[in-house]
Amino acid sequence: MRQLRFLSKGDGQSKHKKQQNLYDLIGSKRLLIVSNRLPVVIDHEDDEWTIRPGTGGLITALAPIMKENRGIWIGWPGNVQGAPYKKLLDIFNNEYSFNIKPVLLSEDESNKYYYGFSNETIWPLFHDLLSFCKFDKDNWETYKNVNRKFAEAIAGTIEPDNFIWIHDYHLTLVGHYLKEINIKHDLAYFLHIPFPSFDLFRRLPWRNELINGMMSYDLLGFQTLRDRRNFIHCVKSLNPAVKIVVKRRYSIVFDGDRTVKVGNYPISIDFDEFNNLAKTKEVADEAWFFHEKFNAKRLILGIDRLDYTKGIPKRFLAFERALEKYPELQGQLTLFQLLIPSRTPVPEYKQLKEHLDTMVGRINGRFSSPGWVPIHYMFRTFDRIKLLGVYKACEMALITPLRDGMNLVAKEYCASSIDNNGVLILSEFAGAADQLKDGAIIVNPYDLEQTADAIYRAFKMEPQERKNRMSKLRGKIKREDVHLWVRWFIESFRDRRLQPRGEDTVIIGEEQELLDVNLNAPGQQVIEDS
Repeated sequence: MRQLRFLSKGDGQSKHKKQQNLYDLIGSKRLLIVSNRLPVVIDHEDDEWTIRPGTGGLITALAPIMKENRGIWIGWPGNVQGAPYKKLLDIFNNEYSFNIKPVLLSEDESNKYYYGFSNETIWPLFHDLLSFCKFDKDNWETYKNVNRKFAEAIAGTIEPDNFIWIHDYHLTLVGHYLKEINIKHDLAYFLHIPFPSFDLFRRLPWRNELINGMMSYDLLGFQTLRDRRNFIHCVKSLNPAVKIVVKRRYSIVFDGDRTVKVGNYPISIDFDEFNNLAKTKEVADEAWFFHEKFNAKRLILGIDRLDYTKGIPKRFLAFERALEKYPELQGQLTLFQLLIPSRTPVPEYKQLKEHLDTMVGRINGRFSSPGWVPIHYMFRTFDRIKLLGVYKACEMALITPLRDGMNLVAKEYCASSIDNNGVLILSEFAGAADQLKDGAIIVNPYDLEQTADAIYRAFKMEPQERKNRMSKLRGKIKREDVHLWVRWFIESFRDRRLQPRGEDTVIIGEEQELLDVNLNAPGQQVIEDS
């Protein structure tokens, strides 16, 4: 008989002043959070089953609030063979004082819904990588069925006072199925990945069904203004009859008797958590050990999940070009690339891993010298202390995704740079670039020369400029942390001033160029926002 055990995160339940303000904001509402995965990790070793809280900004921000008002979190616990889900989840519920409700999926459902449509269709399409897309009707039908299953789980759990907040690209249609079974609650949805332009989105054979499903929510949240703009353009292109009001913080779509509020709310991290942990002796010891281990005078960091959207091959090529173009970097600068295992059953990810292995071997074979290797490369996960030690040890970070909804690694690196000595090189195609452009060195990851020059510029940067840039970045992330993100979203949901101003489509003057609207089209009127 396997033993059952709960593994606590220790300080995961502590209150935060900003979170206390959120309790007041939510009032009598009880949070009902719905995501693809539950905020737990179930594992077993020998004869013992364990359950522990998951990690990530969303869990950090919401778990204390969920505990305070005894909220409910619905999601898939993963397919762990033989796991006693009910007993494990009961242990978690009792320990954490909020309820988690599992949506169990068969292996066929998880393969076609998660690995299939979610990650072989929506993921590449929404990241502007059409060549990776697979449009499989069977996967689409399974995706719809699983979204319906999530909706039924919500319907079987829902209470009149619930604040329903659904998350991410796996569950775009849940709102549609909730409305179909006549659930009257207002529904909020947040997309954590980018939303594509209409020219890309129109390639999806089921584009109308997906857009109509998203239009079933009462509030739609996106990471950036560009994502919000792309969604509005897709809605307008597929249904020209809709009326749209555009404001600085949000847009309102009027589609018959449906009124949908669409906003952009950039997600963030718990700055104080990273900043305070980075000051501990444990992290300082890890940073010292890490730097000494690699025998490098300067370290530049790359850290990503194994994913083709992260631009890792182009990063390696840019680093190789920097070593060619600026020989003084040889023997002086080492790239440490941490690659976190992800979606390994997907063939494209296995091929990417093999390709990266080959690239590292070639570049190291070309440039290595006694006592120095240009790229150190690990395929594994790090715990939080070791990860922050790496952040502190690396004087530079090279974060160059081809497309990213936000990229929280960039923010974590800055929050951990307590001495203000780090330099962030960031892709212009990461959502975080909108917020961090004033302090980071922004690059186009497709431009190898520009990225190589940025590496050299960061290497040669004077201490005062490094300090000024990182101070700006840390200040921005501290002000706009994950707790403010939750507040922005909930306040926007509560603000129900959604009445149209007249019968015409209304566009704000200052955003005309950004929104690329045909102002000469019939029935459109341009006014300034008050």
